[in-house]
Formats: sequence, C-alpha cells, structure tokens
Amino acid sequence: MPLESIVPASQVSSQPSVPLPSTAAGAKPSGLPNAPAIPSLSSWNPSKYPTSDKPPPTNSPEVVEWIDQVRNSGVVIPNIAPFAAGDGMCAIPANAGRVGNATECWWTCGHCERKTDIVNCKQRMTWGSSFDDGPAPDTPRLLQYLEREKLKTTFFVVGSRVKDRPNMVQTAYALGHTVGVHTWSHTSLTTQTTEAIIAELGWSKQIVKDATGVTPYYFRPPYGDIDDRVRAIAYAMDLVPVIWTVAGGQSYDTFDWEVPGGMKTAVDSVNQFLTILSHASALPTGFIVLEHDLWWEQVELAVGYFLPSARAEKFTVTSINACNNQPLAGMYVETAGATRSCLRAPAMDRT
Repeated sequence: MPLESIVPASQVSSQPSVPLPSTAAGAKPSGLPNAPAIPSLSSWNPSKYPTSDKPPPTNSPEVVEWIDQVRNSGVVIPNIAPFAAGDGMCAIPANAGRVGNATECWWTCGHCERKTDIVNCKQRMTWGSSFDDGPAPDTPRLLQYLEREKLKTTFFVVGSRVKDRPNMVQTAYALGHTVGVHTWSHTSLTTQTTEAIIAELGWSKQIVKDATGVTPYYFRPPYGDIDDRVRAIAYAMDLVPVIWTVAGGQSYDTFDWEVPGGMKTAVDSVNQFLTILSHASALPTGFIVLEHDLWWEQVELAVGYFLPSARAEKFTVTSINACNNQPLAGMYVETAGATRSCLRAPAMDRT
C-alpha cells in the first residue's frame, strides 16, 4: 500500500482482518514440547474479569491474594511516592524536581535504566521485534505475515483486550511467538499506588494464563513508565521489565502510535524508522524498537515497510528473548523449570 494511503480510518471494524490459523485445544505450542496443553476456549467467560480498559479494583479476592503474595515475597518495595499523572508528566511541577533522581530511576523522564531492564539485544545488527497494545482486529494480519516470512516476534498484550480476543493471543502463543504482559488497562504505572500496580499486573498474568495455559515472565510498562518501585513490584511478581533502546540521544520509537490519530503521518513514521536503522547499524549491540498492533495503520506500516526495510538492510529480525539468548521455554513459569534464569533481583543493581 502506498504510504500516502495509510491515513487514519474513519471507522474501525471489530472483526479480524484475515482469518486466524486454527489452534487445536489440547495441542502443544510450537517450540515448547514441555508446555501444558493449550486450553479450550469453548467456555471462555469474559464476565469473570474486570472491566475492559479500566483500572481493576484493588479489593477483589484475587487482588487481595496477590497483594499478600507480594508482601510475603521478601522483596523490599522502595518507599517511592507515585508521580503526578497528566500530559507532559516531566514538566508537571510535582514531578519536575524528581527528574534525574538516581535513587528513583524514573525512565519516563531521563531514560534511567537498571541492569535488570532489557533494553537491547546481545548481537549487533539484530532487531528484537515486539508489538504492544493488542490483540486487535489486525493482529491476525500481522500473524499471517510473520508466519509466511518465518519470523518470530514478542507480543506485549493488554490484559483487558485479551478478554475480548483470547483466540488471538492463544494463536500467537501456539505459533511460537513470545507473549508478555502490558498491564490490564494500559495505565502509567508510576502514577499508581502499589496495590493498583499489583492489580494491573496480576490480572494481566492471569488472563494470559487462562488463554494459553502459561504465565509470562516478560512485561513492558506502558509508555516505558517505570521506576524502582515498579521494578521491585514486578520482580516480586516474577516479571522482567522490557523497554526499548535509547542510545546516543535516539529513542528507538517508531511513533507509529501517533499515526492513527493524525499527529504524525505514515511518511513521518517510516522516516523515523529509517533513521533508527541508520543509527542501529553503528551500535555495538542489537536493538529493540517500539511498535504496536492496535490499529490497522500500525500493522500496515509493520508488514509493508518496517519489517521489509530491516531485512533488506541485512538486519536479523527475531523475538526479544531470542536476541538475548534466552530460550522460549524460559519465558513462562510453567516451562522454565526451577531456575527462573530470566529473573534478576533489582537489588542486584543500583547503578
């Protein structure tokens, strides 16, 4: 499709853009022979989960249990106050004085990273591919392209969107893609109470397990919004933060999230991606890019431009765990075994 034709749609269908590959209940996913059988979705009941795209309540029996588990985990949660929410978070007076505070390590304003954050790939000229915010109507089209091109990626799914499309996340998992969580309601985690963060992450883990049979270790904070309190909570809940690369002043953000709303054009986004590729070719490591599969424009950019461009420039495209030499089995509680090798305590790193 010509770039000029990728413009915000006036209407978005709720139906998949292409048929999903069939997923047989009871089968084993590709590449995971030790995984539990894929569950049947015939009795899937969306009403058992919290409201879609809304922060979950913190007083439900499930969340109360998860709060107790975090409290009894032995992980010390730093006493870091929530940041003020709103547009332009870095400039909000209540937040401005905390930007650059090394004891809080707030990624959103200053890109502070800990060694526990996954932000790049081991090998240079390697792109750890990922897509956020789905599953959505055009996720099947992305899956179809990836299957045809024999590529694997990482899906960071929003829990409440899994509620409405469990078959899509189940199919992605069955095809051997890596599935991680992206909270329940896509909220800025550093603005939330500790209990609210636990609810966001807990329900996301639970619904992915219900749809696939496995519990993810990977999670990506919406907007990359993380600090040391969120890191500690995540670790207490057996979750590993995955962000995206920032190097040499360049954030590896395609800005595809601004195209559906008309804030940027498809041409702007492709030019940004080409700048990323040019910059990445000089890195001593591989890289991770921020992309999405929530809107058709984003999927069209991915399958029509981003992925073909990277491959044409001889970049290796793979999942984030693969580009960090982490086996697919290590990405889920049920298949990783007792080692939990992908987890590292935040207390191991304060630099």
